[in-house]
Amino acid sequence: MTIKDTIIERYSDEQEVTFADGFDEAIIGFDPYSSRVVYSRETCIYIIMQEDYSYEDALDILCYNTFNTDIGEHTPIFVDDIL
Repeated sequence: MTIKDTIIERYSDEQEVTFADGFDEAIIGFDPYSSRVVYSRETCIYIIMQEDYSYEDALDILCYNTFNTDIGEHTPIFVDDIL
């Protein structure tokens, strides 16, 4: 079972859950208080880099099209990985 499947199973009956298309591998959690899926920014960047973009180009694409997009109260959260 994937993290996305777990989130759907546990939370989607009780609340609206919005996922970022194409970034299932980057899901790292869920905030039940705000009903928002949490994604790793670094993993999102590496997913875009799989399409032959440089790190900088992938970051630019995501900043413009994904990280700074507001689709309402259930907008996914994109966090920096700190290891």
